[in-house]
Amino acid sequence: MDKHFDPNAIETKWYQTWENQGYFKPSYQDSADPYCIMIPPPNVTGSLHMGHAFQDTIMDTLIRFNRMRGKNTLWQPGTDHAGIATQMVVERRLAAEGLSRHDVGREKFIEKIWEWKEESGGTITKQLRRMGASPDWSRERFTMDDGLSEAVKEVFVRLYEEDLIYRGKRLVNWDPVLHTAVSDLEVISEEEQGNLWHFNYPLTDGSGHLTVATTRPETMLGDQAVAVHPEDERYKDLVGKTITLPLVGREIPIIADDYVDMEFGTGCVKITPAHDFNDYEMGKRHNLPMLNILTVDAAINDEAPEKYRGMDRFEARKTIVADLDELGLLDSIKPHTLMVPRGDRSHSVIEPFLTDQWYVAVESLAKPAIDAVKNGDIEFVPKNWENTYFEWMNNIQDWCISRQIWWGHRIPAWYDADGKVYVGRTENEVREKYNISADIELKQDDDVLDTWFSSALWTFSTLGWPEKTPELETFHPTSVLVTGFDIIFFWVARMIMMGLKFTGQVPFKQVYVHGLVRDGEGQKMSKSKGNVLDPIDLIDGIDLESLVSKRTYGMMQPEKAAKIEKATRRQFPDGIEPYGTDAIRFTFASLASTGRDIRFDLQRAEGYRNFCNKLWNATRYVLMNTEGFDTGVDESQPCELSLADRWITSRLQQVEAEVQKHFDSYRFDLAANALYEFTWNEYCDWYLELAKPILNKDSSAEAKRGTRKTLVRVLEALLRLMHPVMPFITEEAWQAVAPLAGKDGNTIMTQPYPEADESKIDKAAMAELEWVKQFIVGVRKIRSEMDIAPSKPLPVLLAGLNAQDQSWLNNNQLFLQTLAKLENITVLDNEAEAPESAVALVGEMKVLIPMAGLIDKDAELARLDKEIKKLQGEIKRLSGKLNNESFVAKAPEAVVAKEREKLADSETALTNLEGQYEKISKL
Repeated sequence: MDKHFDPNAIETKWYQTWENQGYFKPSYQDSADPYCIMIPPPNVTGSLHMGHAFQDTIMDTLIRFNRMRGKNTLWQPGTDHAGIATQMVVERRLAAEGLSRHDVGREKFIEKIWEWKEESGGTITKQLRRMGASPDWSRERFTMDDGLSEAVKEVFVRLYEEDLIYRGKRLVNWDPVLHTAVSDLEVISEEEQGNLWHFNYPLTDGSGHLTVATTRPETMLGDQAVAVHPEDERYKDLVGKTITLPLVGREIPIIADDYVDMEFGTGCVKITPAHDFNDYEMGKRHNLPMLNILTVDAAINDEAPEKYRGMDRFEARKTIVADLDELGLLDSIKPHTLMVPRGDRSHSVIEPFLTDQWYVAVESLAKPAIDAVKNGDIEFVPKNWENTYFEWMNNIQDWCISRQIWWGHRIPAWYDADGKVYVGRTENEVREKYNISADIELKQDDDVLDTWFSSALWTFSTLGWPEKTPELETFHPTSVLVTGFDIIFFWVARMIMMGLKFTGQVPFKQVYVHGLVRDGEGQKMSKSKGNVLDPIDLIDGIDLESLVSKRTYGMMQPEKAAKIEKATRRQFPDGIEPYGTDAIRFTFASLASTGRDIRFDLQRAEGYRNFCNKLWNATRYVLMNTEGFDTGVDESQPCELSLADRWITSRLQQVEAEVQKHFDSYRFDLAANALYEFTWNEYCDWYLELAKPILNKDSSAEAKRGTRKTLVRVLEALLRLMHPVMPFITEEAWQAVAPLAGKDGNTIMTQPYPEADESKIDKAAMAELEWVKQFIVGVRKIRSEMDIAPSKPLPVLLAGLNAQDQSWLNNNQLFLQTLAKLENITVLDNEAEAPESAVALVGEMKVLIPMAGLIDKDAELARLDKEIKKLQGEIKRLSGKLNNESFVAKAPEAVVAKEREKLADSETALTNLEGQYEKISKL
């Protein structure tokens, strides 16, 4: 192995080997239990972001873990056609040529999208390979490939034939730039500053007026009623009367409805059923007309008075307010903070819009999906997400599945000249089924299906449904779905409904719901904030200028770009150093506590890069001390196991059981912590040191054979234990260590995952070694406190020994003298005889180190005095800062908390130093 760990030198090499050798494919062994995960298909337009990297690390860890356990594993990869996002990319490319999709026509435009997909659609799959993901790439699917397209048509036709798909005029989220309905997930609502306009609507009988408040004056052209609360005494006598709608002249009724909030504004609400979701529901309750006054571009249409026709909605707003003011009907304008819905792709303000769309009637599909979770056929982890699922499912609305774009699964419906609709898998099937002759022209529906429609079929369509394939028989239902909480309704619930409907099975047995990856300050990562981290940049490193360019690219406002550039230069003055894939994956695992959002801190990643270096150096040390030596491969040769050998073997069994338990319960953070502690603290820091005296002293051949055997066998098992999280470094190290441990095989990937053997747990050895560790730590602590050089041999006096202490002392002179660097050990009959000493406790036994002659008393007191004064100054500074009410009130909570933590640490350190000063001054 090379002297230094270089991730770049091993990652590509091993990944190509694994993929070329087919190690990612299922074993298809009849005796092996199936284990299957479906990747949440990333957008074909996309690139790997931190959420993907986190989620894919979790999935790959589970797949590698279960593959090593001998299961028949399939991790199904694939990508989503991402209708709107992909169409926008290609439309932008056309726009650069001065063309629109309408200029080239639907057929040519679709051809151009397929060309673009072939050209750059594989970015994210290349990046997944860099993350070490091990899906069966030979089975990669795309939601627009032939097989999945056939499955989509089959589901649509069957649901239509059961009257579960219908066409109807309903209110939808409308993007006036993209000219399509969009799902709630594609709408981003954020606080913006606006106004609340109060208008006076005159009563038709001339007896007065009602004052209504609105944030959208332009929609008043479509008002169909004014609503008040039925118990509002102010307006009880007016219910049933009418007002005359200003500017329009239409009489509309005053109605009573419990939805109205008496405390908000004047307690009177204008009702525009075709332009507000809440008004739409009220309109249905009161049988109000649904009048749409907007075009697809969000301009005023011909249903409005002539003056406003053709005006953009925001231009109309200004004109309407001015006209009402001129009529003396503008009561007031008040600043108002409101949630404004914008399209996540176009950034335009989304309009509630009344259009003809295709819908799935979901009520009958939802009930078995609810029952599947209630009766335990599907388990959510953490369990509390079941409540979110039930809340959504119990209040489910019919699903709008049509989109007014060209890229996607075109709806398999045809219309004749009279507008009559015919649904079938193909036009030929429609003609045959409905006996329509060839001379009658049929036109296919221009709309395509919501991307989530094909994604809802993902678990079974990717396995070959509607054909009864061996893969479908073997791997469905799948084992676990790993997903974020934000798509429990949009994707998870719909997969459950469709899976139960079309396979009679749940699509997965467990749903592991993970949190959102945030930056180190807990902020959501977004391009607009300029705090996005690219996982590939963390793996390979990136220089400062490239990082600044990536974070400010495309920023529309120069001042915002400048602000982001300044923050980036301050945070990363030297760019980002390469961490390697294993360190990044281990960081993700260490942060993956169930269901919580995670703060990705680069300092943590740096710590795990050091962990990789530690493991690499430990492996090299073991190889240097075992290659060319007898490592006990020949089991017939006698071995003598030292206390340390028996201890580390015992601890390995416990860690093996602990890690398996944590993986099984999706506590990747606890598994990572157990692996880290055992590797760094117990194997590297303790066992390797405890092995040295046996290998370097005149120990017997049997003892050296036993220690070398333990060195390589524990390390080999540890590499297998860590492989699911850190695949590359463990493979490289295992190739060198495995032969010495008597293991053969082409790859660590197909080796069995370590299983704990309780018969190898020697509790007596663990207790004895713990005593040895406490002894050595006690001596080392005294050295540190008294600033005694680590190389200086120390005399040690012992007092208060019991029989067990004496026995363990006799057994472990070699370990104690070597690791604690002792000159001699003397057992005192009477503690009173001891000179002035520093003391450490090991149980009830006292370890005393005489101070006389070991330190320069005056020099040490001077050093401590200097440190004490420095700490006192720091405490005074921090106390002054925290006692400043202005600082505490204005500074971010996290900053104040950090300053308080610094103060507490400084006070603790001061107490310790003052104790040492007092102790040394008495010498």
